[in-house]
Amino acid sequence: MTPENESMKTLFLALPLLFSASAVVAAETPTAERPNVLVVITDDQGFGEFSCHGNPVVQTPHLDRLHDESIRLADFHVAPMCTPTRGQLMTGVDALRNGAMNVSSGRTLLRRSFPTMGDLFTASGWQTGLFGKWHLGDTYPYRPQDRGFQESVWFPSSHIGSVPDAWLNDYFGDTYVHNGVRESYRGYTTDVLFRESMQWMKDQAEARRPFFCYLATAAAHQPHYVPARNHEAAKKAFESVRETLPSLPPEQESELIRFLGMVDNIDENMGRLETFLTESGLRENTVVIFMTDNGSTFGPKYFNANMRGGKTTLWEGGHRVPCFVRWPAGSLRPAGDVTGLTQVQDVLPTLVDLLGMNVPTETQFDGISLANVLRGTSGVPEDRMLVINYSRMPFRMVKTTPNNGAVPRREGAGVLWKQWRLLSDKELYNLTEDPLQTQNVIAEHPEVTRAMRAHLNAWWDGVKDQANEFERSIIGHDAENPVQLTACEWADVFIDQQKQVRAGDRKNGVWHIEVAQAGEYEFRLSRWPDECHLSLTSSVDEARVTDGVLPAGPAWPIASAKLRVGDVEQRGKVTPESGEVRFRMHVPAGRTTMQSWFYDGDGKEIAGAFYLGAERLPTADPVKLILDTDMSGDADDVGTLAMLHALDDRGECELLATIVNRADLTKASAAAVDAINTYYGHPDLPIGTDKAGPTALQRTSTYAPSLRDEFPNDIGADDKAPDALDIYRQTLSAQPDGSVTICSVGALSNLAELWRREPNLVKQKVRSLVIMGGEFPKSNRPETNIKTHLDASIVVANEWPGEIVWHGFEIGNVLITGERLKQTPSDNPVRRGYEKRRYKNRASIDGGQPSYDQAAALFAVRGAEPEYWEVVSGGRVQLDAEGVSTWVDDPSSQHSYVKLVCPPQQLATVIESLMVTPPKRLIHGENK
Repeated sequence: MTPENESMKTLFLALPLLFSASAVVAAETPTAERPNVLVVITDDQGFGEFSCHGNPVVQTPHLDRLHDESIRLADFHVAPMCTPTRGQLMTGVDALRNGAMNVSSGRTLLRRSFPTMGDLFTASGWQTGLFGKWHLGDTYPYRPQDRGFQESVWFPSSHIGSVPDAWLNDYFGDTYVHNGVRESYRGYTTDVLFRESMQWMKDQAEARRPFFCYLATAAAHQPHYVPARNHEAAKKAFESVRETLPSLPPEQESELIRFLGMVDNIDENMGRLETFLTESGLRENTVVIFMTDNGSTFGPKYFNANMRGGKTTLWEGGHRVPCFVRWPAGSLRPAGDVTGLTQVQDVLPTLVDLLGMNVPTETQFDGISLANVLRGTSGVPEDRMLVINYSRMPFRMVKTTPNNGAVPRREGAGVLWKQWRLLSDKELYNLTEDPLQTQNVIAEHPEVTRAMRAHLNAWWDGVKDQANEFERSIIGHDAENPVQLTACEWADVFIDQQKQVRAGDRKNGVWHIEVAQAGEYEFRLSRWPDECHLSLTSSVDEARVTDGVLPAGPAWPIASAKLRVGDVEQRGKVTPESGEVRFRMHVPAGRTTMQSWFYDGDGKEIAGAFYLGAERLPTADPVKLILDTDMSGDADDVGTLAMLHALDDRGECELLATIVNRADLTKASAAAVDAINTYYGHPDLPIGTDKAGPTALQRTSTYAPSLRDEFPNDIGADDKAPDALDIYRQTLSAQPDGSVTICSVGALSNLAELWRREPNLVKQKVRSLVIMGGEFPKSNRPETNIKTHLDASIVVANEWPGEIVWHGFEIGNVLITGERLKQTPSDNPVRRGYEKRRYKNRASIDGGQPSYDQAAALFAVRGAEPEYWEVVSGGRVQLDAEGVSTWVDDPSSQHSYVKLVCPPQQLATVIESLMVTPPKRLIHGENK
């Protein structure tokens, strides 16, 4: 046990209501007999948003049926907002102890020292899946896949449309994170999450694997986007009872109807879920737990089930919610209400006890097991006291300060005991006589107050030392490097919504971070996420989404930036077209803080960077690389050379030379290469051109003359440049044996000639050849790079003596990049190349174009990264007389080809980020 865990154990044992899992762990149940477990939690749906609880507007027949068939914890309490509820549910531990106590503001991360429900179910032999809202950390090691969930389809932070969420997600056809990778899903969010979870449960059942499914909807959280059918149903229901309801302003009434439409959709999906469980034979032996995460956002405005208050309040309506438990095959007590105070952190110890799960003996819970209550052999302890506390939302704070409202305090708590409620240590209410909590009776009941204060004091003594310790975001860990941090984790500053990014809320805050490994780091600062393709100084236009309109937002006059990591500070200038500002610095390992600043031209602070990427740069020896390119036709050659320079600047490769393999009619290819090399600070990098070359498919470049004429270069016309074979000879001869990788992204003319004329040099110096060409496992027509010089292609395919890795047309065709070049300065020749080259009757920079060459070059440098590639070997590439490529079996061959195994957008984002990286000489930074 670590010292941290040892001290944690001591702290736990000091508290009066702690529950030790070791006291209830039973013998492990055989796999075939284990029940399945399904926990469903909805968002912002209060106790009153059920027709079984008297709601006068919405009808919830499917939830009502579950209510009627369930054991109902009638006095069940959660936190008054979502993150602390979810952290308590996942760990069985108090929010101020487990660290997840606020919806953002740096207080969302669930402490790594506590095992989660996902961890414990996985360790006990269940399959685990999460579908929907997680809200306990968006980056390693806080993601669902890091916390015990083997399958996860989720969205980051508090709601769809949060700062770290995919830009323009709007509840319809959204992008979710599937096991760490962003993927798009068809349909409305609640429909999607129920559909995906049911398919996963079906798969587990068919494989006879018991499962734990955690289904956490985005609904009914704002923005209140809803399918038209549910909107109309709620509107019709509202109109039918309008005269019986409190009068509301038109805007609030409209939002309430939309909210109730989301509840209607939830109920629809609960009906589908019930049908699925029944038809699949899972209903009898599946434990179903249904609850909501906090009080209603609308209850106090129209119907609140005879309670006061709603979400974020300590009043009863802020934290008393339904909890239904059903397990037909579980030999539980009959359906009906169970009285007595219960709490969300009771759920996990109850499941541990009820299912006989194996958990480590040192595991401690703040909740208690209700297993015997559910079995009907005991009741909830009558004298039980509960404490509710959480970090308040710092809406008005514009910077991190030592002592603002988000700092948890003893006086921020509510204490619950029988019918008594002690709120903020200054108000006492008797719910039996005063359910709406209108009469403060603290002066009349000193003994009750004294007892409840004593409990509060003991509780506070147990949590106060940890309550204000921030759990830290991790940078530089191999599990997620680079990592994208957002303003959601600014300490005690609220920037959680994309609408705040659009509006340009002028706030700033401190990130509490932990540097996993010492090293050279690059930091990328921006106001906008990458997928926006906006510059730092851009405004944002109004955007119409499926069921609403996102407002326009103002520009920021950013002229410079600053970054501080620990005691190291750097400053940098901003060009008007920059999409980001980059800094590099050496950072030691350990815990520290980080903050960013944007300034206007007068040096006045504007705000911090809403988005900050942090990457530990590689320390391995760089790959020695020669690029053989047909720089003249498609713009992907331009993007490839930019990407390789970025990798060279990062120390991942050493670009030895660039060889042009296709004679262009403008004779400007070498000059275009030289212009790009010069821009990246390498004006003397060797360039060679093929003087004979292929005669097929000759063309006039749409961009090479512009790069030659508009940007510095001095190599001259292609026919006057050094000969390609001479550059190959000079470059290879100067390198150690077996050290050079050649990446060919055009015709194979130069390589065929090199092999014919210098076979020993090839055998001695070349480590690997990566070719962008062909299509695999079989093409239907000749690919351009192959047919441009077919004789040379056949020679290389049949005779090249060493390893060849083939990157087919099908790889790069789905990797669309280039639009982010709009964020780069106008003096960038790479940007100009994409502006001049046409793709689908538009400029390539307007929407991007395929990345055939970049994919091959990235592989040449970084190799077979398993998250992106599958490498197929055991065969060779055969080219027929027309140039059609076919993969044929040949165990003795050194050929292989690659398959893309990740969603295309994932790899395209990596490529494009490298393409827009400023030259190292332009990454400003002065240590202060």
